Amino acid sequence: MRIRRITPTTGTQRRIRLIAIASGLVAAAALTTPAVAADAPTPRFSASQLSAASDAVLDADVAGTAWHVDKKTDTLVVTADSTVSRAEIAKIKKATGSEAAALKIERTPGKIRKLLQGGDAIYASSWRCSAGFNVRSGTTYYIVTAGHCTDGAGTWWSNSARTSTIGPTVGSSFPVNDYGLIRYSSASASHPGTAGGADITSAANATVGMSVTRHGSTTGTHSGTVTGLNATVNYGGGDIVYGMIQTNVCAEPGDSGGSLRSGSRAIGLTSGGSGNCSSGGTTFFQPVTEALNAYGVSVY
Repeated sequence: MRIRRITPTTGTQRRIRLIAIASGLVAAAALTTPAVAADAPTPRFSASQLSAASDAVLDADVAGTAWHVDKKTDTLVVTADSTVSRAEIAKIKKATGSEAAALKIERTPGKIRKLLQGGDAIYASSWRCSAGFNVRSGTTYYIVTAGHCTDGAGTWWSNSARTSTIGPTVGSSFPVNDYGLIRYSSASASHPGTAGGADITSAANATVGMSVTRHGSTTGTHSGTVTGLNATVNYGGGDIVYGMIQTNVCAEPGDSGGSLRSGSRAIGLTSGGSGNCSSGGTTFFQPVTEALNAYGVSVY
């Protein structure tokens, strides 16, 4: 951001100028601020207004943003990362027009990005991700993980040398959704029904305020709460996903695809986020129930 240089004034001139500005602001406020009762209700916005605002934010197409409806306040919460400029925030507000008052802008540190990285855990040809949940259909076993991990991936391995084969990608959906399916190619391969050492017995939908725990190959285990539902996330470059779970659980590159659970219930698959596990951040998850239904598989 460029900052215009202002020629310094003398101390007396500066004091006079500040007094004049302050007086002008007070006068302007007196002329333009309407009288509002102390107990005036906070404006509420209808479902159609919030839907129109959401569509407008999508049309503005600003990378590094995510948004969801807060049903407690009937507002559209727009989360913007550190790469989003003031001009881009203004662009979003302008796009929403008469519904701009329905927006609540929140900042999150770092950059919202897919948490993909070359490294260890489960390996494709040139990148790594994290396994989400082991699932099955009849006697065939699979791993469900993030779709941006399986997108373009063929065979998967369980070691960085790529000598221990897991199996092939047999399903992938990204963008719009963010889930994928890897089939175990060997019946003798270990595929316990656990995540992060916890036994997974069922799958469930997230609720705001739910306590959740995430497991990933980069940062291990971290916990937090669900802060929003049905979030739309714009990762940039046309990579937009819908219906995400928003949380305050930290994550870092390589954690993509990892599990989000609440106790023994499978909840989501790590999609992306901002920040890190030193300073914290905001993370988004693909609801796992949608992936299970899409592929006709279940946890066990």
